[in-house]
Amino acid sequence: MSRAPRVQRLLIDGPAGELESLLEMPADAGAPRHYGVVCHPHPLFGGTMENKVAHTLARSLHEAGMPSVRFNFRGVGASAGSYAEGEGETHDALAVLAWARARWPAAEPLLLGFSFGGVVAIRAAAQVETERLVTVAPAIGRIALDGALPRCPWLIVQGDADDVVAPREVLDWAAGLSPPPTIALLAGAGHYFHGRLTDLKDAVTAFLKQKPGQ
Repeated sequence: MSRAPRVQRLLIDGPAGELESLLEMPADAGAPRHYGVVCHPHPLFGGTMENKVAHTLARSLHEAGMPSVRFNFRGVGASAGSYAEGEGETHDALAVLAWARARWPAAEPLLLGFSFGGVVAIRAAAQVETERLVTVAPAIGRIALDGALPRCPWLIVQGDADDVVAPREVLDWAAGLSPPPTIALLAGAGHYFHGRLTDLKDAVTAFLKQKPGQ
């Protein structure tokens, strides 16, 4: 069993003020080759970086030997600012990614997000070069995706019993993308993956551990 990560709480400069953040470093890792930035679910419906799915995404990065940075979007927790319709939150994600790039200039970035945060991660990954993208139950109908889309390897994890984000809408949308994302469909899993967080972590960790081209 891997040792618990080293945890540091910090404030990262964002476009609307400081962003409350949580850095977790694998205890037995040297200089990282990759790191991940995790985006949480909708700020207006209780979403924070402490959300259990966001936490599970951070655990998946840890299992793959990578540092993770979770953060609260503007107006959440101790983060400055107020909700900005997904546009401002995308700029928040890009600011955290820029901070991480400065900390680990030789490492490759990954973006991960859940629900609202999944769409923010898609928007951010379309604007900067990221090695991989993971979106869990991305709420594609909640924020506009009218620009370019990511070209990096991309995993979508979707529960087929999701009662918040329509599974068929996500799957049909993903099927029309080129190149299409990898899909992990978890039978019987709802939007919040109650009782299925281990399955979620395993699916994400397996994707993170894949070598390019697999």
